[in-house]
Amino acid sequence: MPHFISSLRIFLTIGYDSLICDEYGMEVSMDTKIAIVTGSSRGLGKSMALHLAQRGVGVIITYYTKQDEAQAVVKEIERLGSKAVALQLDVSDSKSFEDFSQRVQAALQQTWKRDSFDFLVNNAGTGIHAPFAETTEAQFDQMVNIHLKGVFFLTQKLLPIIVDQGRILNLSSGLTRFSLPGYAAYASMKGAVETLTKYLAKELGPRGITVNVVAPGAIETDFGGGLVRDNPQVNSFVASQTTLGRVGLPDDIGGVVASLLSDDNRWVNAQRIEVSGGMFI
Repeated sequence: MPHFISSLRIFLTIGYDSLICDEYGMEVSMDTKIAIVTGSSRGLGKSMALHLAQRGVGVIITYYTKQDEAQAVVKEIERLGSKAVALQLDVSDSKSFEDFSQRVQAALQQTWKRDSFDFLVNNAGTGIHAPFAETTEAQFDQMVNIHLKGVFFLTQKLLPIIVDQGRILNLSSGLTRFSLPGYAAYASMKGAVETLTKYLAKELGPRGITVNVVAPGAIETDFGGGLVRDNPQVNSFVASQTTLGRVGLPDDIGGVVASLLSDDNRWVNAQRIEVSGGMFI
């Protein structure tokens, strides 16, 4: 029986160009899509990674400091039958992007026997809540480095290894459409990312790469210290201003991201898709 199984595996590998074997003898489809989701050890990024894995997409997740949480996500993805790798990344440090790109290429070869990937989701980020008059230059620079410079130069560094007809999704915020006191610096960066997205779509069009923005509304995560999730007054206020009558959940965003990266949405390009349940309309 072991000999039969081994012979069958060889037959499958030779008989179908789309199958190869990894170092453990398991078949890996050369047609498997691979996504990089930054900041995916928790919150929205984790939901995105899991929703993609449920659709058979391999995922490179990134984390800043929480390696244990990242490895837990990898295990969840593997339980879903997909493959995943966790890599450390500081999106605020553009000087580290060359090293990150090399580690991505090594992971692609080792895990998927590929030298390219299909989807980039620029999700990683943090927020500040400070009135305009009290926002410090250091806080402003942090927002620039994470949300604008990081997205700009990480995408640039990874362009040589993203496939033609690939997809890029940038994360913005409902705060670029409506205004709430205390988010001037954060929302300004997200507004810049929305403009950058249009330019990327224009310049990468000849390669067939689509570039879009997903703009979540208020979501129950630990973002911003968990304000929306943990403060009952804030949570109630947001729910009262949302037409669907509740605050958003991570899976409300993860499912949309997975859908936008599917072939069903291949003709969506240079668009801002707000996912807020109808907040402040």
